[in-house]
Amino acid sequence: MSVIAMTGATGFVGSATLEAALHRAHGVRALTRSPQPAHNRTQWVRGTLDDTKALNELVTGSDAVIHIAGLTNTPNPGRFEAANVTGTANMIAAAKDAGVQRFVFVSSLSAREPDLSAYGRSKARAEELVKDSGLDWTIVRPPAVYGPGDKDMFELFRVARFGFVPVPSAGRTSIIHVEDLARLLVALVPENPVTLRRIYEPWDDNAFGYEHSELAQMIGEAMGNDNAKALPLSPAIMQFGAKVDGFLRGANAKLTPDRVGYMLHPDWVCDMKKAPPLSVWQAVWSGPEGLKMTAEWYREQGWL
Repeated sequence: MSVIAMTGATGFVGSATLEAALHRAHGVRALTRSPQPAHNRTQWVRGTLDDTKALNELVTGSDAVIHIAGLTNTPNPGRFEAANVTGTANMIAAAKDAGVQRFVFVSSLSAREPDLSAYGRSKARAEELVKDSGLDWTIVRPPAVYGPGDKDMFELFRVARFGFVPVPSAGRTSIIHVEDLARLLVALVPENPVTLRRIYEPWDDNAFGYEHSELAQMIGEAMGNDNAKALPLSPAIMQFGAKVDGFLRGANAKLTPDRVGYMLHPDWVCDMKKAPPLSVWQAVWSGPEGLKMTAEWYREQGWL
């Protein structure tokens, strides 16, 4: 089995990917900012994406890189450049210096529409760096990721108890369970001519995505409230909500003006032409079952 150099392994997607890698008997060298408990077949490397020495230590002796770490939300859009663009450039340099050719990069569906948000622009720029790197790369653009440990979509589960789920007024979106995404990232590690220099947009078992109102109803049903209704939010209300959230929660705000920029886009459905090969990966979790499982996890953990 391979030794994987992994960034972001302590985050939502990364922790699931770490478990998936270990389940497949891979060894993992994982970057971390803070001390971590001993973990079977995992070597923790202290450092950050701007720490050249730490990145060299992380990648040296590895067979492949899965670069997950990045910034998804911040009240300060300028921070996306340092985290997502410069951080990716540093990982590419470390991989090349260590002679590690296989590079799996976790981007975002928002990279398709870079003019909508600073986050999307940063991911699009990072993709260009990866494509120009000369490495054996594969880029994965996840849609909305949910599952145990997710703190973003959790807000929707929480309010669904009261019979409504606030969503943008119009549009469709794909979703993917974090465990399915993690399995895909690990499945892409072996050098396979079919997957080299490809961009994939993975989704659950529904290739057509979900209307926002449909997703709201599914979340309500997952919470045991079959009567929960979508609460459509106009652009003006969402923009005002971002200002209020910023005022109340400051740096911890979930709804930022930048996030509103891409949430209002009507089409975040994955491109069927960019589906991962069925010989490599298939989603296990359907939307309804995955959301129900996630709601149960929130309850078990005392989040709800």
